[in-house]
Order: sequence, then C-alpha cells, then structure tokens
Amino acid sequence: MGEDALPNFYYVAMDFGGHGLSSHYSPGVQYHPENFVSEIRRVMAGGITAGMFSCTFPEMVDKLVLLESTLVAMDTNELENLPAYRRSRVELTLQQEEASGKPPRVYSQEEILQRLLQANTHVWEESAKIILQRGTSPVATGVVLKRDQRLSTQPERYAEFISREQLLPLTKKLQAHLLLIRASQGCNDVSRKNHHKKEPLGFIIKTLKSVLKERFQYVEVPGNHYVHINQPDHVAGVISSFLESDRPQAQE
Repeated sequence: MGEDALPNFYYVAMDFGGHGLSSHYSPGVQYHPENFVSEIRRVMAGGITAGMFSCTFPEMVDKLVLLESTLVAMDTNELENLPAYRRSRVELTLQQEEASGKPPRVYSQEEILQRLLQANTHVWEESAKIILQRGTSPVATGVVLKRDQRLSTQPERYAEFISREQLLPLTKKLQAHLLLIRASQGCNDVSRKNHHKKEPLGFIIKTLKSVLKERFQYVEVPGNHYVHINQPDHVAGVISSFLESDRPQAQE
C-alpha cells in the first residue's frame, strides 16, 4: 500500500508454508488451500484462500478484498475434471519428492532475475527484484530459491475446484463486504492453461451480486495480473476507500 496505507489500520502480510520466509511442509504433506486457511486462523492473533477463510469463519471477516482472484476456484466442468485434478496432484507430489534429495540449484543474481522475468513476462523488472528480495537466500556462490519447489502455480494442481451448485451455499455464508478488483489485462489474459475461459468468473460475479447485493463491489483497473506490484497506485486508493467506507467515526 505504501503511502496510501491508512494510518488507522494494522496491515498484516504473511507467507504461507513453503513461501518466502516460512518453513516448508514435511515430505509427504501436500500443499492445499485448506491448509493455508488453518495457517491464517493460527496467525490471526490471498485470493481464494481469503475467500475460503471468509466462508469458513464468516464472523471474523468484516471486509474482504480479492485482487486478481476469485472467491473460490470454480470449473464449469468440475465434476468431469475433478478426478484428473486429484490424480495430477498426487503424481506431482511423488515426482517432486523423488527429486527433493538433490541440493538446491545456485543462481547468480542476474541469472535468477532473468529466469523470473522469462517465466512471468507480465512482471516488470523492478517488481521482479522486489519479489526476489524475499524469495531468495544468499549462499557462498550466489542465491537459492526459498520457495518450496513442491508448490505449483497451476490451480488444478493445488486447488479444490467446486461446481456451480456448490457456489451458492458458500456465498450465502459470507457476512463480509467484498471488493473484487480485476486488472483489464489480468488473469484471463495471462497465457496459462484453462485461463482462456471467462465463464467461471462471470458466473461467480453474477452470484456475488445476487447474494451480497450492496455488500459487493466490482472494480476494474488498468494493468495486468501483477498490477499490485507493478503499479500499486492503481489499486491502493481503491482499497483504502473500500476499507474506510461504512466505518463508524472514532469518538473524540
């Protein structure tokens, strides 16, 4: 949020297991959004995980911001694809465990920067450098990645997809006001398998509008999927206004 952060709010950013500065899961333990929900609950002292948390513990969330994410992972052909997704997760876990005994690859700063930029063409170079500050650890001959290599960026390999029929009862559990921010060249325009279909997103938005009514707000901003780090000013003001709205005034 930078300069747009509200002084009367306490912002908490956390690394899920296997990410950033958090420890990796033990061998044999799969990464799954439901695990991340429990991690949020433990820390309570994104995205889909935040949506799942808000449906599971609705009384704990007053306002929910989804930035380039949806409330849940939904596939219009979920019932047909679910067995394949589950098989893919198990096979991927076994493959990664077989390779886990190898020492981590060491990169130079420039090599890992270019690798990140080539794999994520929508990330600006300055943004990539910020990501790598938290995502790498220095060693004698360079840097190594902190992220647990068992983590996958493909939703079908870690998320539990739901069907249209399951979306409505989940949405009805929500008590929070919800802000959904999408980038004009966001998720659906990033070249990634299964992201070319906008039907699930449209159905989710329609359902949220129908159930939440005035508690739902949809905003589209210019930018791509990484707008929050490439151009944070495009979203910071929108988020701050949402957090400040409908709040009781502090007593003098």
